[in-house]
Amino acid sequence: MKEITSTLSSPIKTQENVFNDLFNQLCETQFGVEHNISYFSKVAPCDQFSKIPIRTYDEFKPWIERARGGELSVVWPGKTNWFAKSSGTTSDRSKYLPVTEASLKTGHYKGGRDLLAIFCDQKPEAPLYAGKHLIIGGSSALHEDSSGAYTGDLSAIIVRNLPPWVEMRRTPSRDITLLEDWKTKVKLMAEKVAEEDVRILAGVPSWMLVVCKEVLKIKDAESLDVVWPNLWLYMHGGVGFGPYEEEFKRLIKSDKMNYMETYNASEGFFALQDKLERKDMALLLNHGIFYEFIPMIDFDENNLGRTLTLSEIEIGKDYAMVVSTNAGLWRYLLGDVVTFTSTSPFRIVVKGRTSSFINVVGEELMIAQTEQALALVLSRFGHTLKEFTAAPIFSIESGKPISHQWAIELQPSENKSPNLSQFTHELDARLRELNSDYDAKRAEDFVLQIPNVVFVESGTFEKWLVSKNKLGGQHKIPRLSNSRKIIDEIL
Repeated sequence: MKEITSTLSSPIKTQENVFNDLFNQLCETQFGVEHNISYFSKVAPCDQFSKIPIRTYDEFKPWIERARGGELSVVWPGKTNWFAKSSGTTSDRSKYLPVTEASLKTGHYKGGRDLLAIFCDQKPEAPLYAGKHLIIGGSSALHEDSSGAYTGDLSAIIVRNLPPWVEMRRTPSRDITLLEDWKTKVKLMAEKVAEEDVRILAGVPSWMLVVCKEVLKIKDAESLDVVWPNLWLYMHGGVGFGPYEEEFKRLIKSDKMNYMETYNASEGFFALQDKLERKDMALLLNHGIFYEFIPMIDFDENNLGRTLTLSEIEIGKDYAMVVSTNAGLWRYLLGDVVTFTSTSPFRIVVKGRTSSFINVVGEELMIAQTEQALALVLSRFGHTLKEFTAAPIFSIESGKPISHQWAIELQPSENKSPNLSQFTHELDARLRELNSDYDAKRAEDFVLQIPNVVFVESGTFEKWLVSKNKLGGQHKIPRLSNSRKIIDEIL
């Protein structure tokens, strides 16, 4: 905690030190040489660095492919042995992101250790390490390619290299965790952990619910408190927690239960919730990542201009994140949009993706707003979410956007589906409250008509994931899109 507190209280200096360490490594890479990065240049390191173009994955991919092919010191000194197959997209094309020993030790594992330290500092009475920790990842098989490198989900790489202090408490056993068949794995996982003394849950909310409900079925119990009386903490991430929060509180009634959000992606461990009473997350500044930010008001993916550093950001404004990491990503456009809620320490909330929003008539609808609105409405009607996606509706005659369509799958329950008209009007009202641009476009139905909500039958989204060969604990549904490709396939 002394180290964590020191880092949070000296953010600018901490980031300067991270930049200097990364710059020294960059000088030892082929990528650095090809971009005229050198210790011996008369140009200051920060000025050399700023000449490197900001790149999307597709633009950075040629260097990653060279590293995957076995070339040495392409984007990070030495040989890169692991490549995380990105689980943040359900497109047909996968991303392969480099993972190094440095990024595992000072990023992913250090972030997890810091979260547990922060929790135990605020809840010193919690006996977390007297029991087991249920960790749900994706498909944890690693596949070796011809160069000797391994590819697989980030969770696969993490599980294969876990420190002993984590491995000794993790459940289920590695042979179950390594199964690629997700349905088989869920069944075996639930059977195993139902008999364990689980103290911590960790994983994506939608898939954690699947496993927890299977456990309840096996134990014929209505509450997880009965199965796991010593459950204290759920570390969640990957998707917004709001639409799932009520369901977890229904399943876990204990007043000692706590929830902490993490922002851990294939590219790095970026932030974590540092206060139990707050919903935002502290940016991790000493975990091998140098941050830059592009104001969304100026964002143009075809013309990525000047970035801002931490000392220049403003509270309440939206920024696209650009990261340089000790995994070998350099001025990489992450694709996430964040808003700063605090500068002492620097805290953020994730608003959405630069490519995942609806903005066909200037409504600028972001994921955070839709998840918040949906959580409020579902709570009022006594339902909880399983999955959803939304997209524009286009006029058959003119081709112009005229409304939004929502495909929503609810958690199976004994309650009847809510009244469709009431639900739709309530959702529309909450969206108008949260987004002034959407409200303006909805005024008098002049630009956008009231949304069209479709409640799909249970299992619809799972069938779609299966059709894309994407069923698993880390794969997520694209929730907002400006095209109808995904929603048409689902419906």
